[in-house]
Amino acid sequence: MRRAALCAAALCALLAAEPAVAEPDSDCAAKVTGATYGTPTDRYRHGALGDPWEWASLEVSFSRPRHCGPGHVRASVVLPVDLVFEDVAPKLADLDGDGEPEILTVESHRRLGARLAIYKHVAGQIRRVAATAHIGRTNRWLAQIGAADLDGDGRMEIAYIDRPHLAKILRVWRYEGGTLSLVAEAPGLSNHRFADPMITGGLRDCGTGPEIITADAEWRNVMASRLIKGRIESRALGHRPSPAGFAAALACR
Repeated sequence: MRRAALCAAALCALLAAEPAVAEPDSDCAAKVTGATYGTPTDRYRHGALGDPWEWASLEVSFSRPRHCGPGHVRASVVLPVDLVFEDVAPKLADLDGDGEPEILTVESHRRLGARLAIYKHVAGQIRRVAATAHIGRTNRWLAQIGAADLDGDGRMEIAYIDRPHLAKILRVWRYEGGTLSLVAEAPGLSNHRFADPMITGGLRDCGTGPEIITADAEWRNVMASRLIKGRIESRALGHRPSPAGFAAALACR
């Protein structure tokens, strides 16, 4: 599946050589509708996702009203040679409530390892607007979970597992006022096994608020975690951490 995605991304990169997105007026402003990684590269040989390939670019899709000309346009962000996107796919979430999603990515530095990086459509350009610190060492990674208002206070949070094969720490951050701040963390949780091409778990809401679905550190149980008053509370759901177990948990079964 990941190899097919590499081929598709390479084709998209060839087709995406279009100019930056213009903003002629507010009525015709383009809005972000999707994002993928592109330009496969083997310059960062970690292999956390099962092959030597990572991504050198971020390909962003836009749409705008039909009366404003071409309805679909694209823009690209190309990383410098010491960085790659080390991730399955970017995630979209409106973190600041302005009606247009931010783009959540994982960037890895050849000496300093991974960080969460947030991109935003600003004045016709895609720009990195915030990032966590790098983990601090090469081949140290983080695996995205997703973004939601996890504690019901009207503000959006972002969840990921810091070093899912080693430290196995759930971290929750908030993007507010253009900066990322750590809200809470909890050890003993994971959402990825080394060389698996997929990241497991995610977010669910079974009627009582958002929950973060992961495995425990030993991969014996599927876990549900909630952000409550600045701390994370976790419980086992009674499912084994298999594809069927994660699917049942995400479906509230």
